[in-house]
Amino acid sequence: MFGLANPERFMRFTRRLVIPLWIAAAALLAVGTWLAFAAPEDYQQGDSVRIMFVHVPAASVGLGIYAALGVSSFFALVFRHPLADAAARAAALPGAVYTGLALVTGAVWGKPMWGAWWVWGDARLMSVLVLFLIYLGYMALRAAIEDEARAARAAAVLGLVGLINLPIVRFSVDWWNTLHQPASLLRADGPAMTGTFLWPLLTMIAAYAVLFLAVWLTAIRTEVTRRRVVALRARAAWRA
Repeated sequence: MFGLANPERFMRFTRRLVIPLWIAAAALLAVGTWLAFAAPEDYQQGDSVRIMFVHVPAASVGLGIYAALGVSSFFALVFRHPLADAAARAAALPGAVYTGLALVTGAVWGKPMWGAWWVWGDARLMSVLVLFLIYLGYMALRAAIEDEARAARAAAVLGLVGLINLPIVRFSVDWWNTLHQPASLLRADGPAMTGTFLWPLLTMIAAYAVLFLAVWLTAIRTEVTRRRVVALRARAAWRA
């Protein structure tokens, strides 16, 4: 893993991974979507239960993406490694999209279930909203500072601070009384749902995760190439 911290090795290693990841993501999304529509209606929620197959994967993977951003920010800040900074930067946009999708689908799902689009007192909703705002703040901070080195350091600090919110999102339903139900998948006694809903959900989570990996690696490779071009232009201008 640490050998891949070398940009040249990373580019060589990931060259053969990107296309298979995109293909795998497309296949998993197709299978997961088919399974989601083939699943029966829920006896309480009816057809609205199908929103779960978009909402839960988006929320779960969005949370994991921020963990990747935070770890990358740590290596970028402590070891000043440009590839770690590129990885953190590349994770911000897909993380924001996934988290935003989770908020929107959660509102759509909440209306028929709770009778409201949004409940300000719900700890899970508020902590996920904070996560979304941190994603936006990270990208805005990088865009606001012209000097890339300073922007990278400032964003890395914000990325590390934002890690505090992850356990709050994860355990908010256990620590406070919220409208969200407790965990249904990661339970000591096993998942609390039947296979007709479990397998479509797991397939969609895998699809969202693989799609993120495909987007992430593509974005990192693009960022590495961009920085090389910038360095070559700066070198050529200095020589001229």
